[in-house]
Amino acid sequence: MSGTFFGIGVGPGDPELVTLKAMRLIQQADVLAYLVGESGQSQAKQIAVLALEGRQSNHSDIVIPMPMSTRREAANNAYDEGAQAISEALETGLNVAFLCEGDPLFFGSFTYLMERLEGKCPIQVVPGISSIHAAAAELQHPLTVLKESFCVVSGRHTEQQLVEALHLHDSVVIMKAGRARPTIMKALALTERIEDAKYVEYVGRDNQFVENDVRRLQNEYGPYFSLFIVSRKERGTR
Repeated sequence: MSGTFFGIGVGPGDPELVTLKAMRLIQQADVLAYLVGESGQSQAKQIAVLALEGRQSNHSDIVIPMPMSTRREAANNAYDEGAQAISEALETGLNVAFLCEGDPLFFGSFTYLMERLEGKCPIQVVPGISSIHAAAAELQHPLTVLKESFCVVSGRHTEQQLVEALHLHDSVVIMKAGRARPTIMKALALTERIEDAKYVEYVGRDNQFVENDVRRLQNEYGPYFSLFIVSRKERGTR
């Protein structure tokens, strides 16, 4: 009998934002799986530190090294190997919990493993608090109200796509700002929405940075874990 593959969202960075269900399943899982960067560290595992204190399993973790490369082939190879290791554990009846920053199905790495294992084993997904909601809470800034339109885009979109989203929607969240920050700043200027924008990086972590006036940002690359929240200065009252 196959074990169950759990995709567990651990939230954006604050260990206290891990849900009770996520904590319970992390503690009960036979095997934990997670990505690690070139440093060998897993940010998802670091976020889940409080849940890890209650674990008693003797099984080794499944560590999936993820190369920092723009080549999708390298990432696909890493997911292939990770899915194979997870599948082998599941086939012995062990339950595997994959730790995913934020929410597993919202820009989540879990998605790529789920695609490879669908139909081969039982799968359960535990939602997590996204960086968008954590950033809005940190800024004490409503994402959208009343009849405002709301859009989430990626910094990987073209300048024209960003401009179109900023023209069309009242509220826009631009994820994965990082290397696209100069392009995003240009799009904000072109649409005259600089004053509407706020910026957050590493939300919920010790190195969190918030800028309410994005004109103060350097016109250069930022960290991968960063986002812009853009909403109209003048908001409806009804």
